Amino acid sequence: MASAPPIDRHGRSLGVLRLSLTARCNLACPYCQPDGQEPSGLLSLEQRLQVIEAAVALGASSLRLTGGEPLLHQQLDALISAVKPLRNHGLREIALTSNGLLLTAERAHRLREAGLDRLTLSLDGTTPASMALMAGLPDQPAAERALHQVLAAIEHARAAGFTPTTGHLKLNAVIQRGRNDDQVLPLAALARQRKLELRLIEYMDVGNRNGWRQADVVTAAEMVHTISQRWPLEPLGRPHQGTASRWRYRDGTGTLAVVASVSQPFCGDCNRLRVTADGIAYTCLFAAAGSGVDLKPWLQSSDDPSALNQGMAALWRGRADRYSEERELAPDRGTTHAEMAYLGG
Repeated sequence: MASAPPIDRHGRSLGVLRLSLTARCNLACPYCQPDGQEPSGLLSLEQRLQVIEAAVALGASSLRLTGGEPLLHQQLDALISAVKPLRNHGLREIALTSNGLLLTAERAHRLREAGLDRLTLSLDGTTPASMALMAGLPDQPAAERALHQVLAAIEHARAAGFTPTTGHLKLNAVIQRGRNDDQVLPLAALARQRKLELRLIEYMDVGNRNGWRQADVVTAAEMVHTISQRWPLEPLGRPHQGTASRWRYRDGTGTLAVVASVSQPFCGDCNRLRVTADGIAYTCLFAAAGSGVDLKPWLQSSDDPSALNQGMAALWRGRADRYSEERELAPDRGTTHAEMAYLGG
């Protein structure tokens, strides 16, 4: 008889595994600041499959593959294909977050054929100037090329069968005051034109390299107000265990979503476990550096095949994270956070 899925100290069950495949990225976004190199001890394909299988056995129904930039990972397609049998054991969807620069038409079709269900592309500006600033690109020609690649990637994904109207293709944008807050309306216009759901994300204090300040946060409420002044919106709410509150355009031109991790925390029903490319498990996006649990000893244990499941279950049961809800209570506690480039956002 199967044991009951583990519940953490706040009564939250595991629902989503966010698995980072690489810490490398072909961009240098200021809110992330990747290293450009891998940590040592990367998990093998077989070890990643073990982690996914264990997470599904513990209740995870959604797998999101992240990075760094996951399209840089050479075994991405093979991993997606290998995971498909877990759909018979509770896995409902396989999703991917990408900056889109490497998403050619052929690659989009391969990912769809491998079994990828959902694709979210990131775009933080609609002009070469905003693209250069938000992607860490050296000059306008590089920014123009990158912008063209992302816009082309949207159409490649659509042609491969990732349908925006069913939520299988979305657009992410991180908004930072003084950098790209002037892009809120242009991004919304672009998404409306291309019939995509735009997910506007508050600038978050993940890691320590990005120089985060509360003053640089454009709140979800501000962003919704700005857009609703141009195109009236009506609320749809935030689904249970979802990260985004959603809105419908009253003129019928699709939907908008906002992720308010700073101004309206949703720790109370957070169901995400993050595993880095080198096998370190974190139970919170805002976790302290060095607080993760290394899964590799359990992955390398041939004496007890159930060790990984038991270890991950114990990790989840001990979970008490609710950093975003506590941020205002102890804003100056000096925590050194794990970096976003490793956690996969």
